[in-house]
Amino acid sequence: MEIALKEAGIEEILVYCVNDSAVMQGWEEDQGTEGSFITMMGDPAGEFTKALGMMMNDPGPPGLLGRCKRFAMHVVDGKIKHIGESGTEGDWAGDDDPSATLAPALLEAVKA
Repeated sequence: MEIALKEAGIEEILVYCVNDSAVMQGWEEDQGTEGSFITMMGDPAGEFTKALGMMMNDPGPPGLLGRCKRFAMHVVDGKIKHIGESGTEGDWAGDDDPSATLAPALLEAVKA
């Protein structure tokens, strides 16, 4: 999939969540993405998430506050070209069907 994304002009994949840099570094190590075109980033205060309107409204499990919706964006020169969002009532995190936010859906949107 990485080759297909690069062939479609995707230069970098940014993965972020409402978490701190230590958590994101651990996730990067766990996923083995160091040195790849995937960059892990944290949004510890949720400022970017709030600015995008992507804060999850469902409280989720106790103790989890300020969660981000599952989404994928295609951005070119700072302009959002596409946003795919997973999550439905009862599955606010998009766990049951994340397909709108996975690489094949993003690739399809980029090619459109």
